[in-house]
Amino acid sequence: MLSERLIELFRWVDPGPGSDHLVSDVSGWWRDPEVLLALGPALVAPFRPTSPTVVLAPAVTGLLLGPLAATALGVGFVPAFKVGDGRVPAGAVSWAESPPDFRGRRVTLGVRDRHLGPGDRVLLVDDWVATGAQLRALHDLCAARGAEVVGTAAVVADCPPEVATELGVRALVDAARLLA
Repeated sequence: MLSERLIELFRWVDPGPGSDHLVSDVSGWWRDPEVLLALGPALVAPFRPTSPTVVLAPAVTGLLLGPLAATALGVGFVPAFKVGDGRVPAGAVSWAESPPDFRGRRVTLGVRDRHLGPGDRVLLVDDWVATGAQLRALHDLCAARGAEVVGTAAVVADCPPEVATELGVRALVDAARLLA
């Protein structure tokens, strides 16, 4: 089963002196070809009845997961760029700032206007949902562009149930299972 394999390949890593927390290491997921093959179809399965027309995902990990999900659905992919990540999208771009995330940071995300608009039914995709801050910014971007969000597909859900309900999160793994 995919969720069991994801748990098996996951690691917590100590980033070294001066850090007060462990960092998630999901690199084992990308190394396993069977996991890569299964991720897209598994992420989108709960959302097929909603007929998404596009997948939207934030940089950085979303740039891998988003295309896997889009390919599984047979739809296009739109990346959401982060201010300060070194990639400046060309042309007209809509921007939205997230509320504070689990570290208190705000992230500004942008999408090219020509890639998202009225009539789009958007499936959001991300690797890990903790506070939902970036997803809220993506919801704001979709609303500003006249697009409808149909839900959020995630590999790991680490958010309160009310956040999962509000953002329509369906995850392959509950974060509590990664603590064992």
